Amino acid sequence: MITGELKSKIDKLWTTFWNNGISNPLSVIEQISYLLFIKRLDDLELAKERKSQRLGENLENPTFSPSQQHIRWSHFKNLDDAETMLRIVRDEAFPFIKDLGQFSKGSTYAKHMKDAVFLIA
Repeated sequence: MITGELKSKIDKLWTTFWNNGISNPLSVIEQISYLLFIKRLDDLELAKERKSQRLGENLENPTFSPSQQHIRWSHFKNLDDAETMLRIVRDEAFPFIKDLGQFSKGSTYAKHMKDAVFLIA
């Protein structure tokens, strides 16, 4: 059973979704999953960057190009303007993760993401 601070955070997040018109539990879980995936991509990129710095090597196959640094979780999470954050996530970060599997047409990821919709307003 989830108790304490974690439960409070989950309840607050659930209430926020509900108040913004997303009341279907599956939709809420789906939207949270997209956000967690965006964060995980950035976490993995940060780990690769730290490793390449330690080894004194160039970062090979970066997930984010230099022009996409602003769509990384570590960048937009610190923005003070909620509208700017929403615009970046909705209009740039989400389409980025949706198109990640576009070159692997038969991939399971591409199949599941082809109809993905970002509902957070």
